[in-house]
Amino acid sequence: MNVPEVRPDAGRGERVGLDEAIFCAGKNASQIEAILAEARARNARLLLTRLAAEKLKDLCADARALLDYDALSRTAFFGAARAGAGDARVAILSAGTSDLPAAREAQRTLAWYGQPVAEFHDIGVAGLWRLTERLEEIRRYPVLIVVAGMDAALLSVVGGLVRACVIGLPTSVGYGVASGGRVALDAMLASCAPGLAVVNIDNGYGAACVALRMLRAFGPAA
Repeated sequence: MNVPEVRPDAGRGERVGLDEAIFCAGKNASQIEAILAEARARNARLLLTRLAAEKLKDLCADARALLDYDALSRTAFFGAARAGAGDARVAILSAGTSDLPAAREAQRTLAWYGQPVAEFHDIGVAGLWRLTERLEEIRRYPVLIVVAGMDAALLSVVGGLVRACVIGLPTSVGYGVASGGRVALDAMLASCAPGLAVVNIDNGYGAACVALRMLRAFGPAA
């Protein structure tokens, strides 16, 4: 299928160690189908992000049948994820259940690359005991992704308690001025806890990619 708008970056994985992911928001069904057909022709695997359930329904039945789709994260696997090996070295922490879509996008991205993940959900600082009672377990992981909206206080608290590499993932969850995630993003960027990395609002895919680069720097798991 020849669609001039479709130009896959097939060499990205070799260049940077992270394969091209297909961002589906803004693409129509025909463009997504063309991308899948091109990938199938060269026996390639693809991770699709921001594939809304409504857009999934617009794809032809043959295309839908080829996808492993997760509605919460709006991600899909075209082809099999890499086989995981060893214990989890990344943990995902979320402040509340409303943050789960972004957290799941991070988890699915890591799973695509064969990275097992530990998850700690609903441990926001409004009930600080939920974090402290699991803190020793959380400290076992060398990389943490901290997912929070509203005032995003969880990142600063975690960043002041652990030695791990900590990645902040602000979400668009919140009332009033917090809505849209700008307050969470600014709070994470302004954190007084030193040495934190922060990605863009709701960018679970990006947070997972930062974690993957960190793991590569650590070397293979023992």
